[in-house]
Amino acid sequence: MAREVRVASDSVKARRAPSVARAELLSKIARSRLEDDLDKAIERRPAAEAKLAGALRAIAPLSPHLRASLAEAVSIMLRRGSLSRELYASSMRAVAEGGDEQASSLIKRALAADQAGGTSALFAAALCKDPSLAPLLGKVAASRQSHVAFGAETARVVRGESNGALLSSLAPMIKESHRIALCIELFVPLARAGVSASIGVAPALCVVRGAERHLGRWLALASVAARAGDPDPVAEAARKALDGPASSRAAWSLVHWGLSDTLAAHSGSPRPAPPEVRPTVEVMARLSDRPSSDRDMSFLFRIAAARALAARPMLESLVQSPQLSDESAIRAASLLARDHGRDDLRAALAAAATGARREELKGLAVAALWDAGARDEARAFAEELVEARHVGNVAWASIVRAAAAGAGRDEMLVSETRFRWIQLGWLE
Repeated sequence: MAREVRVASDSVKARRAPSVARAELLSKIARSRLEDDLDKAIERRPAAEAKLAGALRAIAPLSPHLRASLAEAVSIMLRRGSLSRELYASSMRAVAEGGDEQASSLIKRALAADQAGGTSALFAAALCKDPSLAPLLGKVAASRQSHVAFGAETARVVRGESNGALLSSLAPMIKESHRIALCIELFVPLARAGVSASIGVAPALCVVRGAERHLGRWLALASVAARAGDPDPVAEAARKALDGPASSRAAWSLVHWGLSDTLAAHSGSPRPAPPEVRPTVEVMARLSDRPSSDRDMSFLFRIAAARALAARPMLESLVQSPQLSDESAIRAASLLARDHGRDDLRAALAAAATGARREELKGLAVAALWDAGARDEARAFAEELVEARHVGNVAWASIVRAAAAGAGRDEMLVSETRFRWIQLGWLE
């Protein structure tokens, strides 16, 4: 076994170079560090594998060389049958999202494996345009396991290979636990990737939404259906915002805004006005696709990024401590400095970037400082953090350096997706 591990590690190192030359935005120092961490993780599963996997996935778009290493890691894990690892799921998704040519062969191997390679392989298949995947996906869609068949048929609908009739027949057969897993691991990533399925996906998603009691997961499913051209989710949210139970109208009005904003971004039309509903911790937790017990504030930062004035009181409550001692405080400080005249919070972000009690907050603070407008200062801090001990700091520093080089410099660096991957290790 030890010999196999060494050979596998050497194989990863021997295949770094991608077959197609593309822009490399990751420094050699950072790439070497991340690839070494990847090699060690393949040899021995680390305790914080989810954080490493999230950092690698966030950085993968910056480096075709790193994606080549991730592809080789997927190959090794497929050979070993290590398909339950966070590193496998993250790497498979990253390679597919990068559109690299090795993705197709890896997806074929995964689809032929147990459980069709897991939901990450089905998501990757939905993104891959290689027509040679069609026979394998058709075979998986005939599986006796309804949730596996549903995932494969969803990929076929997204790829334009099915009209959705089989998907509709499978939808009522999905158990609650499988429905939750499919939502979080397949439909949430599809919604965030901006993937547009055909209208054939709408009837099945209507059935699944009808069984979904969690508002955040309902919103994720509705976003996929709305992008496919289904008008019903937006109409239903608008109706419940007006005529639903009084206790839930505020939440449904935010759902309606969220769907309208998603459609506007997808079509390139003017974005709707930010919501005037004042957020609360309870409502924000309900609007996250995560379990309400996680107290995830994703939706708060979404409406705050849209410059909703109603979000300011809650943002202010997060930065009451003289020190920015957690992730939410750092994100709130960045938005308050950018949009609400709290220039004093830039100094607090700089202090968090250099002297945070929690080491893992430094990189996030640097990226938040960039978003707050202190770009020269953020870039200087990023140069130091590229060689940081904590992998999350390396990831954020690399993202800032790439932005300084012109890659996505006009976008918010601390996006919800990057934050989840790097800081929380949520890999959906």
